[in-house]
Amino acid sequence: GGARTALYNWLFARHMKGVFILRIEDTDADRSRPELTTAILESMKWLGLDWDEGPFHQSDRLDRYRALAADLVGAGHAYPCFCTAEELAAKRSQVTGGRPWKYDGTCRDLSDNERKKRLAESTPHVVRFRVPETGETSFDDQVFGRIKVENREIEDFVLLRSDGQPTYHLSVVSDDVDMRITHVVRGADHLSNTPKQILVYRAIGASLPTFAHLPLILGPDKQRLSKRHGATSVGAYRDLGILPEALVNFLALLGWTPPGGEEIVPLEAMVRDFDLAAVSKSNAVFDPEKLAWMNSQYLRAMPPD
Repeated sequence: GGARTALYNWLFARHMKGVFILRIEDTDADRSRPELTTAILESMKWLGLDWDEGPFHQSDRLDRYRALAADLVGAGHAYPCFCTAEELAAKRSQVTGGRPWKYDGTCRDLSDNERKKRLAESTPHVVRFRVPETGETSFDDQVFGRIKVENREIEDFVLLRSDGQPTYHLSVVSDDVDMRITHVVRGADHLSNTPKQILVYRAIGASLPTFAHLPLILGPDKQRLSKRHGATSVGAYRDLGILPEALVNFLALLGWTPPGGEEIVPLEAMVRDFDLAAVSKSNAVFDPEKLAWMNSQYLRAMPPD
């Protein structure tokens, strides 16, 4: 899935004669290890997805994120939240009726004196964004069309964790603004994140990028692609003998149909014809047999030596 997303970004940037930026989002220590970053870089090189700028590591920009969080607090768009993990877990456990739990705003309206007192005592806290209580947040997605969410449905989400690490919502907005990102192309599982990030863009007075969310990739059983479906990393398919040209061709057609509807599509034709408007809203199915067939077509076309 990550490789397909990278490919679509690359094809769009090359089609538009734009700049393709590689950013490593490595602020989550539990999910970010050097060997994973190395695998990403090696996979992209093997697939031929060259980048124009980067790789930029978010772990190198922590001071920038913390400064932005402080600016948002100072402007009244965010506030320190002193609720403990245990307190929040207890409240979450009391929710009934099947509705998702939403932060109740306990620390939203603390008095200035109470807030200053707790900060002076170095009470552990996160920084939460102060979501407007009325109105709606909307955007035009290049794949899914008009999306709108009532602000009352969005909780006051965390920007900065108690250990000073930024959340995705804070770091990507900061990076997008600083790197002058015009288009954000990512998986449909991020659709629910977008309204929150739009609120942050607006709070800092930044222009919004254009968003395009890609359909998910499912296994042959129509369940979300996972390790139970076999090889799931680019390196694993390389080791199985899949050619990079075949895998790129296969990934490109997981959600996008070229104008002529052909299945064997040279890379230069993909760059020429790629259009976000032609990306399907429907989830794509990863068919290993189709990949094997496509690989055989590329093998047959190779010189005998």
